[in-house]
Amino acid sequence: MVARRFRRPGVPAALPASALILLAVLATAPAAARPYLPPAGHAFAGLTGGSSIATFERLVGKHPPVFETYMRWDTSTRWLRSPNRGFRSRLALHISTSNGYGQPGVITPAAIAAGRSDGFLVALGRNLAHSRRIVYIRLMGEMNGYWNAYAAFSANGAFRGPQTAPSAYIAAWRRTVLILRGGTVRRLDARLRRLGVPPLQSAAGPRLARPRVAFLWVPQDAGSPDIAANAPGAYWPGGAYVDWVGTDFYASAPDFARLSAYYERFAGKPFVLSEWALYGADHPGFVRSLFAWAGAHPRVRMLNYYQGFTVGGPADLARYPAGRRALRAELRARRFLAYAPEYRRAGRGPSRPPRSPTPAQPPSPPILSAPGPGELCLLRICLGL
Repeated sequence: MVARRFRRPGVPAALPASALILLAVLATAPAAARPYLPPAGHAFAGLTGGSSIATFERLVGKHPPVFETYMRWDTSTRWLRSPNRGFRSRLALHISTSNGYGQPGVITPAAIAAGRSDGFLVALGRNLAHSRRIVYIRLMGEMNGYWNAYAAFSANGAFRGPQTAPSAYIAAWRRTVLILRGGTVRRLDARLRRLGVPPLQSAAGPRLARPRVAFLWVPQDAGSPDIAANAPGAYWPGGAYVDWVGTDFYASAPDFARLSAYYERFAGKPFVLSEWALYGADHPGFVRSLFAWAGAHPRVRMLNYYQGFTVGGPADLARYPAGRRALRAELRARRFLAYAPEYRRAGRGPSRPPRSPTPAQPPSPPILSAPGPGELCLLRICLGL
């Protein structure tokens, strides 16, 4: 029966068992996707958090080619429809199920896997496709951190139940990726059934939009709590469903040995530091060490400074003059582009913030949140003001 299902013209009727397994895996996997890397030999040094792009550009002397912001599951995504051509950074979206650090979720990973937010995902894909932007999607980052509503374990190691189990997270991730990569609903439904989850639960017509998206899988490099069941690998959805591997890294816990071990553990994918920052102390040596580490690990193609959501907060680069000077010096290297390729023509010339008006920012989503380390960050931001 399996052989009939996957038989193609020119394929022998009798195949070895290993070949049948491979064909089954390929049939279940999503269509090939693009990671949307920076040009060869280059990396993106972007910005994460609530600071305006113009403010960050003044601090570091270079435009951030990627701007990562935060939104909550099941909120309106119409703000993403506009191409907003004046906004000359690639957008990255961290999509959480809650309003921020330590807050309850509006939906669980198990409910996402069951299709209860398919309408949200279909609309998100349609709006992203309409914008024609390249967008990086960071789904439920730091999933092995107890402070997140979608985390499987409490701080004391207690299991929170099947609704947030690692297996539920994996199923939710795979469903989200399949829907957002788009294509025919018939093929999508077949793939979902093979994964053991319901077919699409939202009216979408015969085809889903195909936005230009890449998916960033970003756990902590060690779980909180640090138990075997909460290790990053427990949440691995499979290489076919992941475009980038990464983690978050702060000066408050600069364990480069563990970072290197994590980097090697998940080889074969471009690597992103989706959040990195000085935190609580001016530490230029950390900045230099981090960039030296990135230079020695060639798969590092994106590292986004987490600026925080409050002026003067513990990650605010404006607090750290020596660290800021160190970062300026690192970003002078030709490896770090000020603009992604699609914006280089518009961004030609010195990277100086214009006098007026402030460079265009992306429209504001209804809710933006950011679970910075040890910090509750929840703010409705009017970007561009």
